[in-house]
Amino acid sequence: MVDIILPCLNEAAALPLVLTGLPTGYRAIVADNGSTDDSVAVARAFGAEVVHVPQRGFGAAVHAGLEAATADVVCIVDADGSFDLRDLPRVVEPVVAGQADLMLGRRTPGPGAWPWHAQQANRLLAWWLRGELDVDIHDLGPMRAARRTELLGLGLRDRRFGYPLEMIVAAARAGWRIAEVPVAYAPRAEGTKSKVTGTVLGTARTVRDMTKVLAG
Repeated sequence: MVDIILPCLNEAAALPLVLTGLPTGYRAIVADNGSTDDSVAVARAFGAEVVHVPQRGFGAAVHAGLEAATADVVCIVDADGSFDLRDLPRVVEPVVAGQADLMLGRRTPGPGAWPWHAQQANRLLAWWLRGELDVDIHDLGPMRAARRTELLGLGLRDRRFGYPLEMIVAAARAGWRIAEVPVAYAPRAEGTKSKVTGTVLGTARTVRDMTKVLAG
């Protein structure tokens, strides 16, 4: 069994598509970050475990999901319907086989899936990781997999949008084998709105949080 942590804030429109796409042997944990729509009810109706996370922030939601998980190997995936969860085994299998410690899904975007400002910010951060930490990746990869105990052992402290970058930086400094594999990336499910990089302001906020990680 593999646990999938789905950080969630008002994703009721996307969750049916996401949760019906789970491969066999995967269990969904929806880390709800204070949704005001029907996200919690929808998640439960489709068989997901729900963890309530009162502290706002992407990192807070993922961390709470990690603490609730019980599987040896865990995944982290956006709950907005932009990923095809049938790609999960390609990200998970190198971790299960002991070939990688942290696997990232390198996004292959379809039309309209990835705003230009978000792509530019991601490209710059990946360039920094390659140059400063010798991590051969090209995307910070919102779909990722690792072993739960080892992830918690990294002691990640960011609870906002710097969390994904902090994970890679900490893993690299700990000597982890980090790799990536291409995965499909589509526009968000209709009726949902990005809290991270869907707007220039959202991208700027994310870059701000990630810059704090680099400065630390």
